[in-house]
Amino acid sequence: MPLIIPDKLPASEALKNENIFVMNRARAQNQDIRPLKLLILNLMPTKITTETQLARVLANSPLQVEMNLLTMDSHESTHISQDHMEAFYRTLDEVKREYFDGMIITGSPVEHLEFEEVDYWDELCDIFEFARTHVYSTMFICWGAQAALKYYYGIEKYPLEQKLFGVFEHTVERRMNPLMRGFDDIFYAPHSRHTAIKREDIEKEPELRILAGSDIAGPHIVSTENGRQIYVFGHQEYDRDTLAAEYFRDLDKGLDIQIPCNYFIDDDPNKGVLFRWRSHANLLFSNWLNYYLYQATPYNLDDLRDGKADAWRATSGEE
Repeated sequence: MPLIIPDKLPASEALKNENIFVMNRARAQNQDIRPLKLLILNLMPTKITTETQLARVLANSPLQVEMNLLTMDSHESTHISQDHMEAFYRTLDEVKREYFDGMIITGSPVEHLEFEEVDYWDELCDIFEFARTHVYSTMFICWGAQAALKYYYGIEKYPLEQKLFGVFEHTVERRMNPLMRGFDDIFYAPHSRHTAIKREDIEKEPELRILAGSDIAGPHIVSTENGRQIYVFGHQEYDRDTLAAEYFRDLDKGLDIQIPCNYFIDDDPNKGVLFRWRSHANLLFSNWLNYYLYQATPYNLDDLRDGKADAWRATSGEE
């Protein structure tokens, strides 16, 4: 099934060139199918790159998914044209009366700030509240995951002595959880961050479960008991060259940046990238779409408003 994206979104051409099936909304409206309605809050400055990365993994599923883009009204994006933002993005005020099967909140390069110092923190808190009542399942990524844990549970982030930068080995800790179905016991995921959440802080919360983690990178995938919130502290959605672009960008700026761990072949930037996380990235997002959205949300999304969709229909038997 295709991913339904806004007409003329730049990601469309890139995905078509990769033989990924995408469809515009006009064509989708002629089909008698209710697509999963997905809202993406894109906090990254590289809007088009992030749109394309997420569209790529969301399209790799037999489910039809409609992608809607959200931005902050209290923060002006400076790395993208306003024409692009006006054409493809809406604000919370514009979507606040709608309901969504799922939502993704991305990371943001504001780790050096305390949460309350981020200029759009108050609006982000409003979006967290919106997600409680208007979204069935929300996936938070990297800084977005840290911010959500702070808001919902009061869990703090901590600065790292050295940037966590590279591709790290992770272990599945709850094999029977639907989100982990099909995962190998060991899999790889990219990370790029200066802060971390402590495992012991997560384990103190009875609603939270660590599904996968790393001895080096720490907790990677965390879920609430009912699957309504998914926290991903790495970047499964990253492309082959994302970390390379970040590494060479910082080198050009004269910054003290280490070679990303386990990323370049033989740790040599001249030998290219060892790309070994894409299959599990596709699996993570397709499992989320299938088990946490398609099999759980009501056909009529207004039932979210009426409180009729509170019980997650788990198929694994795991409590």
